[in-house]
Amino acid sequence: MTMANSIQMMGKVVITGSIQLMTGLHIGGAAAGLDIGGVDNPIIRHPVTREPYIPGSSLRGKIRSLLERAYNLPLNKKVQDVRLHECYRESEYQQCPICHVFGVSPGERERGISQGEQADRRGEWASYKPTRLVVRDVALHSDSKAKLEQADTDLPYTEVKWEASIDRITSAAVPRQNERVPAGTRFEPFEMIYTLYRLNGNDWQRDAEWLKVLFEGMRLLEDDYLGGYGSRGAGKIAFENLRVELRPLAYYIQANPPVELAAELDLRNDGQIQAIIDRCKTQLQAGQ
Repeated sequence: MTMANSIQMMGKVVITGSIQLMTGLHIGGAAAGLDIGGVDNPIIRHPVTREPYIPGSSLRGKIRSLLERAYNLPLNKKVQDVRLHECYRESEYQQCPICHVFGVSPGERERGISQGEQADRRGEWASYKPTRLVVRDVALHSDSKAKLEQADTDLPYTEVKWEASIDRITSAAVPRQNERVPAGTRFEPFEMIYTLYRLNGNDWQRDAEWLKVLFEGMRLLEDDYLGGYGSRGAGKIAFENLRVELRPLAYYIQANPPVELAAELDLRNDGQIQAIIDRCKTQLQAGQ
């Protein structure tokens, strides 16, 4: 077992931009309960402003889920009724880009949790593997906020979409209401931060190469859906105005300026993405 006696941060790659809704978006919040005028399936809102927002956890979880399927990874962990992938052996982790980028849970002994066979298979090594990806919550952009305040929406900033379940024998309809943020709404600033590490003095360049996994996940999400009711048309999004910059260790220690890697990223331009990775490695190598 290889323990990480040293974990050195080499730098952070910061991806910023905006998220445009191509169709209505439903990311569920607390149920309306018995409130008069409440909808059956409300969206999540900021607790103070009551504005809709996109939780970073929703973005991060959806991208990871799509990548796990794209890489054909075993769904070997179950959290309540949700199946997902997580490496239980360090040898598997060393070859798994998804667990490197998104992280693994700490060892069960460290958490003080017993999960039977899974706990027996998990060693303390997982407690020494840092998570590389941070995804921020994305707020409603001020322009979209102003437009929605002027629009004749069913609820503040949102529409109510009626749907019905049809009894296959009697044809009786059971209506229900789904709250959605309307198509055309923009959320900004969108921000993801990917940290590159050197563990035990070992080469950090694989961290830079696995940055491409994150861009693959963003491409997958654009052709899938975010939130609920995606099979019925909701949740199609587009990443726009993407910018990528590198903040080396000297950015934090010596207040050096960041390094621009892409002023306008095209997610479907593999050549541009590889150039971003190559320049990231060159800049970090020069700073050592």
